[in-house]
Amino acid sequence: MSRIPMTKAGELSLREELTHLKTELRPQIIKAIADAREHGDLKENAEYHAAREQQSFAEGRIQEIESKLSNAQVIDVTTIPETGKVIFGTTVTIVNIETEATSTYRIVGEDEADIKNGRISVSSPIARALIGKEVGDVVMVRVPSGDVEFEIEKVEHLE
Repeated sequence: MSRIPMTKAGELSLREELTHLKTELRPQIIKAIADAREHGDLKENAEYHAAREQQSFAEGRIQEIESKLSNAQVIDVTTIPETGKVIFGTTVTIVNIETEATSTYRIVGEDEADIKNGRISVSSPIARALIGKEVGDVVMVRVPSGDVEFEIEKVEHLE
């Protein structure tokens, strides 16, 4: 299986979710199943079926997180010397050449992406266009409304 790139913050977030699922949610579900079993006939017991469905979802998520963490390649961009080149984990400020609108994005792993908070997935069209480019370069990004040109204004190695 291929390595999954993620930042230190992304790894920490997944580990916290895994701990929550294993130490808090799993025992709650087990208790809910036990309580529902006490109510008798399991075929017509909606509480039992709901708890089993929740258990299935939680166990699936635990397996998914454990798999991602076992294949994670944690990249701490603060330990990499700044060269002005866009790489995974950097925070990039770009300017739309046509509208002169400025945007700042941090390039992160797929699980960490949150466009509202300025974090874009390394596999997104904008990130793919930016990776490997340097400050001052102009990149063409294909978006649904057409092609947009951006100039890379700043590349930062932030935590």
